[in-house]
Amino acid sequence: MVRQITKTNPNLLKLIRNLRKKSSQEGAAIWKDVARRLERPTRRRAAVNLSKINRHSDENETVLVPGKVLGSGSLDHSVQVVALSFSKAARDKIERAGGECLTLGSVVEENQAIKNIKIIE
Repeated sequence: MVRQITKTNPNLLKLIRNLRKKSSQEGAAIWKDVARRLERPTRRRAAVNLSKINRHSDENETVLVPGKVLGSGSLDHSVQVVALSFSKAARDKIERAGGECLTLGSVVEENQAIKNIKIIE
């Protein structure tokens, strides 16, 4: 017997549907992969610190976090970060380093074309 996991957050459900729709329209498997990662139980959702983003990214790169970005650590180069949510400290540190914070929902709804995305969990 397979246990069915149901999400109760209507905004998250809408985002997952939009990601799947965008994946099939554009033929981009990355959006389907992100939708699958967001369907995981909340305990398994990514929570990434800035120190990890700093280690695994380069100047002016786009990083996607299918979860929350936390403010532990520092960022010494500008990075465009797309995530489900940000802590206040993380948002402040990213903007202070010259980077940009984008929510995953806004990127999908505005149909922004983002190339060379690196997924970090």
